[in-house]
Amino acid sequence: MKIGNLLKSAISHMMVWATVIAVLCIAFLVTVSYEATKASVQVTQNGQKELIRTHADTIDDLLSELDVTVQQHDELSHNLSDPVEYGMDVTYIASKSINLAIDRNHTEEYFTTASTVEEFFEQEGLEFNKRDKVSHDPDALIEEGMDIEVQQAFQVTVNDGGESEKVWTTASTVDELLQEEGITLNELDELNLSQEEELSSDENVTITRVEKVTDIVEEEVDFTVETKKDKSLPKGEKKVVSSGEKGLITKEYEVILKNGEEASRELVKETVEQESKTEVVALGTKVEKKATVASSSSSSSSSSSSKASTTVSRNDTSGAKTLYMHATAYTANCSGCSGITATGINLKANPNQKVIAVDPNVIPLGSRVWVEGYGYAIAGDTGGAINGNRIDLFVPSRSEALKFGSRNVKVKILD
Repeated sequence: MKIGNLLKSAISHMMVWATVIAVLCIAFLVTVSYEATKASVQVTQNGQKELIRTHADTIDDLLSELDVTVQQHDELSHNLSDPVEYGMDVTYIASKSINLAIDRNHTEEYFTTASTVEEFFEQEGLEFNKRDKVSHDPDALIEEGMDIEVQQAFQVTVNDGGESEKVWTTASTVDELLQEEGITLNELDELNLSQEEELSSDENVTITRVEKVTDIVEEEVDFTVETKKDKSLPKGEKKVVSSGEKGLITKEYEVILKNGEEASRELVKETVEQESKTEVVALGTKVEKKATVASSSSSSSSSSSSKASTTVSRNDTSGAKTLYMHATAYTANCSGCSGITATGINLKANPNQKVIAVDPNVIPLGSRVWVEGYGYAIAGDTGGAINGNRIDLFVPSRSEALKFGSRNVKVKILD
């Protein structure tokens, strides 16, 4: 009885194990069969390759299995409705949002699947020159939310101290341009535009180089000749009583140079190094008496002759006071000149008027004078630098003034 029970138990266990083994075999076969029916697909996602085995029917199903949602600007090698086939290669690149600003005027958002900045420009058909300024290198990788700035170069004219050239620049202000070109402004230099002013195409930027220099000039001062009447000398005879000596003065000028050329000159200091010494000349006035003729006719003739000898020509200057003076020339058309003399003569209205500027302490204003090399004139003007034995002769033009230059002349005071 016991043996029969044991046999039944053994057979029962064997049947259980057989059933388990059968189920496992069936599961294995099903699994193997399921896996065997999967399609092998290579998926490249954002540059990363992966071999996928899938039962997906379409590309859309395949991407769904990979948790990928295709957006409008993404790049996909196949249509979403395409069927999945064994051995196919599916490429998917997600687009990235970037911002592009050109010349700081407008910022536009782009969606791109480009991997580099250069590739992005090519995709969008954007071309820039080497002189243009781009915020990123061409091989810089595109990143989500990237801000790319481009400043396009334009031409401006730069005149630096008289030398002009056209330059390409991406500077937004005059100051940036100066820094870009390595141009330094000195304290006195002049700029035609404000440094903060915005630059635009074909702008003219002019720099005037200004220098302030000191010019020291030594000038001789002619001595004054004083004529004294001497009754002991025959009329018209001259004799030097004491010799004159020239003086010496030093003049210090402040000179403004613009682009290397003199723009203005101002006398700031005048020093007398040596005083001039007046020359004294004796002029004879002694008249020899003529013998008296007895006859009345002779007497009448003598009287008539005497009267004739005392009639002086209009231009006779033998009795005038003579001076030797240092002369220069000036015009009425200088910067800031009114053309009206100290005595009210309008030189611009009377360009041929003979007028000289004098020191009233030497030659009284209004005096009629004769000047060697200039002729008869009126002492009708004064000048800040006209002191002592100096005169300034009015001429119609600057060229005549330059031609006259500076010279020593004889001056006769007629009245």
